[in-house]
Amino acid sequence: MKYGYARVSTEAQDLAAQIERLQAAGCEKIFFEKRSGKDADRRQLQRLLKALRPGDVVHAVVSDRMARDPFDMLNILRTVTAAGAGLRLLDEPFIDTTSEMSDLILFLVGWAAKWQRRRILENTSNGRARAKAKGVKFGRKPKLSQQQQREALARLAAGEARVQVAHRYNVSNSTISRLHP
Repeated sequence: MKYGYARVSTEAQDLAAQIERLQAAGCEKIFFEKRSGKDADRRQLQRLLKALRPGDVVHAVVSDRMARDPFDMLNILRTVTAAGAGLRLLDEPFIDTTSEMSDLILFLVGWAAKWQRRRILENTSNGRARAKAKGVKFGRKPKLSQQQQREALARLAAGEARVQVAHRYNVSNSTISRLHP
């Protein structure tokens, strides 16, 4: 059987392009998920690996859809080959599991994916630090302005009930309780 595996990292990303390519490659059953590739403990990937029988072939678009870590990639490859199945990557046709070199090539491709992920995290962290240094505020915007917060605290200090103050500003009781004098 020809299986397909498609993965994106977040719910906001779209799997459609990968699925279309896998269908065009003749995949009869496609496993897909929206989970980070940083580890191999992904439900749909594990289901796919358990379903493999001798002669089956697993297709993915590129190696980083299968794994972002070279050791995870090798473990996936070992599981595939132990089942008597093969692995084909549509955009990386040089990966051929019938070759003795496939372990080395997959390890190097997996290492490159891990390196790329590390660079992405590093660049994101650097960008966040630069933005903070420029005064950019992260996170959710406050429900109450500074003026409203001062007014709410004054009302509480004057003895008004927290529930009434929350109702006055159309916010939850917990929003008022988080204000600090």
